[in-house]
Amino acid sequence: MTDPETPGTNQGPVTISTSSSERAPIIYFDGASCFGHHNGAIQIELAANLLVPIGAAVRVDVVQTAHLRCSVAAALALREALDKALAMYKQGQQQPAEVIPAVKN
Repeated sequence: MTDPETPGTNQGPVTISTSSSERAPIIYFDGASCFGHHNGAIQIELAANLLVPIGAAVRVDVVQTAHLRCSVAAALALREALDKALAMYKQGQQQPAEVIPAVKN
């Protein structure tokens, strides 16, 4: 019998419930407008630029798109996921672009 206080060393992969994936919001942001921490929770405010036409000119308004709150462990996991996604992006940028022929046989 295993000790319930000791975490298992060979845990299987996390399974995401299929009932939640299509309902999760897509959050777009152009940057993080501010960040901090409070009572052990990491706080990050995400913001996006809105282009507002004013006559012949355009005004840029910045609006909050999300208030991100998480534990330190979740913030570290998010940072790791972002680092890995950026590494994948960089690797894709270094590969030569595939030439697509105008006419396929």
